[in-house]
Amino acid sequence: MATVYYTASSMDGFIVDPDDSLDWLTSRNIQQDGPFGYDEFIASIGALVMGSATYEWIVRNQPGEWMYTQPTWLLTHRPEIVEAGHPVQTFTGAVTDLHPRLVEAAAGKDVWVVGGGDVAAQFVAAGLVDEMIVSYAPCSLGAGARVLPLRSEWALVDSAINGDFVCARWRRTT
Repeated sequence: MATVYYTASSMDGFIVDPDDSLDWLTSRNIQQDGPFGYDEFIASIGALVMGSATYEWIVRNQPGEWMYTQPTWLLTHRPEIVEAGHPVQTFTGAVTDLHPRLVEAAAGKDVWVVGGGDVAAQFVAAGLVDEMIVSYAPCSLGAGARVLPLRSEWALVDSAINGDFVCARWRRTT
């Protein structure tokens, strides 16, 4: 079992552009069953956690039934943003208090820190992220939300090309 931050990034380290758009990402080719692909990754996941900006982006861009079967937590002070019918639990407080619940709910599988970068930074700062898997798109955005807005040290343990992306697995070194 591991806690994994799995995300995509522009070459200059942004996960979303200044207009809160992912067009730079969704317009590119990646094989869901290729190296570091989503299909294999999501099969290894037992629980998820995300921030309100990520949740609201999902609601806006993929409305309807909740897309995940795994238990999901949302870090927010606004529980009213959870759509009716979405089996999402809200949490306020320190991620160190939530992490044991995530691990228990994952039942031996991995925990996915969906993001965004600020949520991932909370988990990284608390020493709770074991690895990051980042798929780098062949573009720069110049501004937006950072993939990980804090200083931290990682070791590259694996990489591959998948479609238009260079994908890398990083493990925490400290």
